[in-house]
Amino acid sequence: MNREELVSLYRQMVLIRVFEDKSAEMYAKAKIAGFLHLYNGQEAVAVGALSALRQDDDLVTHYRDHGYALARGLASTAVMAELYGRVGGTTGGRGGSMHIADISKHYWGGYAIVGGHLPLATGLAYANTHHKCDRIVLCVMGEGSTNIGTFHAALNWAQLWKLPVIFLVENNQYAMGTALSVHSAVTEIYKKALAHDMHAVRADGKDVLAMHDAVALLADRARRGEGPALLEAVTYRFRGHSMADSDVQRPKEEISEQKMRDPITMFLNDVLFKQNLITQVEVDQIQKDVEAEVEASVAFADASPEPALDTLYNDIYADPVDNIQINGSLIKPATVLPRNGKHG
Repeated sequence: MNREELVSLYRQMVLIRVFEDKSAEMYAKAKIAGFLHLYNGQEAVAVGALSALRQDDDLVTHYRDHGYALARGLASTAVMAELYGRVGGTTGGRGGSMHIADISKHYWGGYAIVGGHLPLATGLAYANTHHKCDRIVLCVMGEGSTNIGTFHAALNWAQLWKLPVIFLVENNQYAMGTALSVHSAVTEIYKKALAHDMHAVRADGKDVLAMHDAVALLADRARRGEGPALLEAVTYRFRGHSMADSDVQRPKEEISEQKMRDPITMFLNDVLFKQNLITQVEVDQIQKDVEAEVEASVAFADASPEPALDTLYNDIYADPVDNIQINGSLIKPATVLPRNGKHG
């Protein structure tokens, strides 16, 4: 990576951190409702991973998804408006915090059901194989997802069919408030892939360059037709599970110790400053610019209207089509509800 690319990684991480802090503030002011799961401390995972992929590679994530949206290049204004539930949001205010998506960016969404998106990501990878394109799928989950049936089903299918998918497990040490050693018999998560004879590696999730390198290698491997892989990113979230979590389960000393290895500070000091790639003046300017961008996103969200009540049933069903062709045969589609909510 050249200087500009490395500085861009730093800016992206700072943007995510400032955006999440502002989101917490807006939640406390009742501007954001529902659940809000913040990404503080895990920024290096998303930024490093996505920097190693192409923009047309498919992305499917869990519900701690703001960081991935921003790292994928979604506008911060649209992401904040989505948290507000406003028309200017990524899905018109209909998804909220846990369901950010933008198909123009090949970001197929955050999913609120733990592990429910793994088979969907596997299906996307199968579609890419079927259509003989070289896109890969990055499927992101927390370590709590690795104890349920869809995890093993998805890995089994992916390995059986040698699909181009990377299963990225963000091991932040806690499933909600339950410590890893309490909820999982296997605490080295990457080893769970061995049951499916799948290639698996472990990376430092607080090192943005380690994440970039790990994903780059696995992506190249998948594009060569060598099949799926599981990547465990060892990380730590600095906030509770959600804004509704008082975070009393985790020892305060543990949180303080983990913050000593802040991924943003480490990258700034150990790479950018150490290699004379950035000056303090530039760092200060980045901070100022990011804060201005996030403030603008709040102003945009505040100004964006709520969805009109008469659009309540929009986008629930697909629009009806006249004909569907499957293997050369015309299939008459079933009756569906079009956008106006009335029977077609």
